[in-house]
Amino acid sequence: MLQLTCPYCGAEADETELACGGQAHIARHGPGSSDEDFEDYLFLRVNPDGVHFERWRHAFGCGKWFHAARCTRTHEVFGTYPAQTLEPPDWIKERIRAKRPDWQGGQG
Repeated sequence: MLQLTCPYCGAEADETELACGGQAHIARHGPGSSDEDFEDYLFLRVNPDGVHFERWRHAFGCGKWFHAARCTRTHEVFGTYPAQTLEPPDWIKERIRAKRPDWQGGQG
C-alpha cells in the first residue's frame, strides 16, 4: 500500500486516507482559454514508467493538497512537498538522482 507523509501536518497516511489529483506541475486552463489549451489540460497527460510528480489531497486528515514524487514502477516515494511549490525542490531532485542516476528531470 502506498504511504505518503503530509508535508503540512506531518501525518503518515496510506492511500485510503488520500485523494489523488493527477499530474503535478501542469498548466491548468479554464474559462477564457482556447479550445486547444483546454483539451490539452483535460486529456493530455504524461504517463511515465518511472519517476512521476503527482498531486494528492490529505482527504481524511488536514484536507490540504500537496505534491509527491514517486516511481510508478516500484511505488518508491522520493518525498512530498507543498502544492504551492512551482517545481520540485532541489532536495527531491537530488534524492531521485541518487537512486536513479539516469533520471534527466521532468516527468519520467
